[in-house]
This record gives sequence, structure tokens and C-alpha cells, in this order.
Amino acid sequence: MKSPLISYMTLFFGVFALSTSAIFVKLADAPATITAFYRMFFATVMLLPFLLVNKKNRKELCLLSKNQWGLGLLSGVFLGAHYVLWFESLNYTSVASSTVIVTLQPLFSMTGGYFLFKERFSKGAVMGCLVAIAGSIVIGWQDFQISGQALFGDILAFIAAGVITAYFFIGQHVRKKLSLVSYSIIGYGSSILFLGVFAFSQQTPFFDYSVQTWWSFIGLAFFATILGQTIFNWLLKWLSTSVISMSILGETIGTCILAYLILDEVISLQQGIGIALILIGLASFLIQQRK
Repeated sequence: MKSPLISYMTLFFGVFALSTSAIFVKLADAPATITAFYRMFFATVMLLPFLLVNKKNRKELCLLSKNQWGLGLLSGVFLGAHYVLWFESLNYTSVASSTVIVTLQPLFSMTGGYFLFKERFSKGAVMGCLVAIAGSIVIGWQDFQISGQALFGDILAFIAAGVITAYFFIGQHVRKKLSLVSYSIIGYGSSILFLGVFAFSQQTPFFDYSVQTWWSFIGLAFFATILGQTIFNWLLKWLSTSVISMSILGETIGTCILAYLILDEVISLQQGIGIALILIGLASFLIQQRK
């Protein structure tokens, strides 16, 4: 993509769309694994027409190498594992603790980007990253829990952050030669299989949910996945995993705003300070990286 401005505008649009995740998950009265399963299932169904009606996409899928198939399928396993680990962590620790720890993924992406893709970061970019992470911690600080059980949940969330970073790294590599639709459908399809097997092993029911819950599944698929996750997949052809992971910290801001508008939740002074720190950190990181 030739225009950095368009790239960043599209990126922030994707982040805001991803911010709807927490709202739809809260509205869905279903186990977390089932919510993740139907999120990926409906997103794949929405993408299928773009594969079926496009001869180029169909031909590409038939001509994929074993390596491309393997990496695409592996990315879906990582995405599904991320959801399982993150949702499972919520059974042991607070939502705030889990969410804040998952947002530590820029630390993984910057480390991996340094060794895998030879990325280099200025001191200003590193400081911006740390400031943004500090803002995320400020938002969730009052809800942190300290106990053996909570520690186990925090560890699961930490692993989830590393796993989703691996998903983006695969995308950063594969998307250089593979189209968005082919890559997304392979990855999402693999994620559906992983999540379905996991839910079945836990004897979690797949049906008998309310109409509101089904609409929440569809909302997650369209807004959070098609307009959020899939846009990230598209941008990986031009932007690094580090930039995308950093920008995803803005999801916390979008979620706070949407919770205020839709769920009548109050934005506290502490959250306001955290939001300001995230914005300052993100701006500093992106400006320094652009330089």
C-alpha cells in the first residue's frame, strides 16, 4: 500500500471494530469456547462467497504449496489456541488482569520482529510501547487479583499473548505471497476445527441458545472478525506484526467508549488517565517507527 496515512486509518478502523468483541461476548449467553467457535464459523461463512465467485481465489487455493497449506493451518491452530487460553484464564483471574496481560503482546512482537524480521526500534519507539502498556495496566489496576489461582489465570493469559503474536508472525510471512481471502479462510477453517474439537471434548452444547446470543455470534463474526481481525490479516502485507500488535492496545479505549455508550458503564478518572497514556504511547511509537 503506497499511502501510510491510508494504512494507519484502516488499521485504527480495524482496532475500533475489534473493540466490539468484549461487548458482544458480554451479550452472548454462551460458554466462551462456543462463542469463539461460532465467531470463526460465521466469519468463514461470510468470506466463502468471495472465494466461490472469484476464479483467481479458487485457482490460488488449488495451487498452494504444502508449506503454504501447513503455515495457514498452523495459524488457525494458534488463533484457536489463543481464544481457548484467554477464555480459560478468565475462569481463574479477573477480566481486567487477563485482558491487560494479553495486551502485553507487543513485547513478544517486538522481540520476535527483532530476531525474525530484523526489525529495529528506536528508543522513542520502545518508550512509546512501554507508555501504552502502562496505560493498559492503569485501566485494569483496581481489578487485579493476587492469589495462587489468579496467578495461574495470569500465566494462561500471558501464554495467550505469545500465541496470538505467533499467529500474526505467520501472517506477516505468508501474506507476502498469499491473498487475503485464501489465507483467512484456511486459518479460520483450521481454527473452527480446533475450537470444535475442544468444545466437544469438554461436552459443551453447540445449540439451544437464545436469539440474542445467536445475533451476538453474528455480530462478533462481522464486526470483530471480518472488519477487525481480517483487516489486520490484510494489512500484514504492508505493516509489521509489531505495529499491528501495538495498535491493538487501542482496543481497550474502544471497549471503554462502547461500554459507556451501549452498556451505560461509567468511564472513571483512572480509566481516563489510562486512555490518555495509551494514546500518547501509540502516537509516540508510530511516529518513531515511521521515521
